[in-house]
Amino acid sequence: MGFKMGIVGLPNVGKSTLFNALTKTAAAQAANFPFCTIEPNVGDVAVPDARLDTLAGIAKSAQVIPTRMTFVDIAGLVKGASKGEGLGNQFLANIRETDAIAHVLRCFEDGDVTHVEDRVNPVEDAEIIETELMIADMESIEKRLAGLSRKIRGGDKEALVQERLLKAALAALENGRPARTVEVEVEDRKAWAMLQLLTSKPILYVCNVDEASAATGNAFSTAVAEMAEAQGAAHVVISAQIEEEIAQLSPEEATEFLAEMDLEEPGLDRLIRAGYALLDLETYFTVGPKEARAWTISRGTSAPKAAGVIHGDFEKGFIRAETIAYDDFVSLGGEQAAKEAGKMRAEGKGYTVKDGDVLHFLFNT
Repeated sequence: MGFKMGIVGLPNVGKSTLFNALTKTAAAQAANFPFCTIEPNVGDVAVPDARLDTLAGIAKSAQVIPTRMTFVDIAGLVKGASKGEGLGNQFLANIRETDAIAHVLRCFEDGDVTHVEDRVNPVEDAEIIETELMIADMESIEKRLAGLSRKIRGGDKEALVQERLLKAALAALENGRPARTVEVEVEDRKAWAMLQLLTSKPILYVCNVDEASAATGNAFSTAVAEMAEAQGAAHVVISAQIEEEIAQLSPEEATEFLAEMDLEEPGLDRLIRAGYALLDLETYFTVGPKEARAWTISRGTSAPKAAGVIHGDFEKGFIRAETIAYDDFVSLGGEQAAKEAGKMRAEGKGYTVKDGDVLHFLFNT
């Protein structure tokens, strides 16, 4: 179950440095964490989760396999991208294929690094990209509405739903609001997602600060935090320069370096977790002597659907899920002890999997 987060930003904001640090970190962890470079600008990165190591230790698992997210380094955008300026068309197409956007904003002063707008103002940078995406969405919606007219005249129900949703998005955009501000009913969410509107995607603002501000942030990142809060968006403070340095170090050296910088963990760990939370994702675990593995699901996923993440046959032939809460598994010392203490539950098709559940699926072949 893959989830893609696009890394976007104006030129020279540290976007590619951040992506390179992500991929180098993943490559360095290849012994324990799956990593692959699908294309030069696409990388799979392990989602940090200390619970997985704890479970593996209790079960004495031979292999530990974390869940992962895919990050896409999208070509730098410039003003006018919606009209095809720079790599505009490619940029917009690449964003359309992602589930969420990590918007890297320059929050540092450096006379040696030229800013495309010849100033440092992360809030205005965010507005430039948002404006380009909104313009592109409006043009796309107008074309699609025109293309739906014949189907609508014929009474096509699916086309009528699309028209209603597209008009709701257009109304928001014409009022200066991105499509993600539109309230979408539960029954319309699948159709809404299929519209693939650029501004409907959730945004995580990434404040790229100088090394000295990595632990505390600065005035620039504070302005971004205020903007994010006003929008109901998320933000993280990170120093791409520090992350690139950490990616070159051994685990022991990295721990020592972080301590010297007054940092509890790499910023990339926070970035990955923030992206995971932004997409409203959860994790469940399968644990045994062969492997301990984390699996990604959307919040609210039923037990059969969760089983289907492992294999389609698990969902089709689902009988029940033997379920142990993470805290019970850990406090009691494993599956057998949890079972003897009555903490293993048999859950049916109607069960909604909870974050941290340790599951074993029974199914018909």
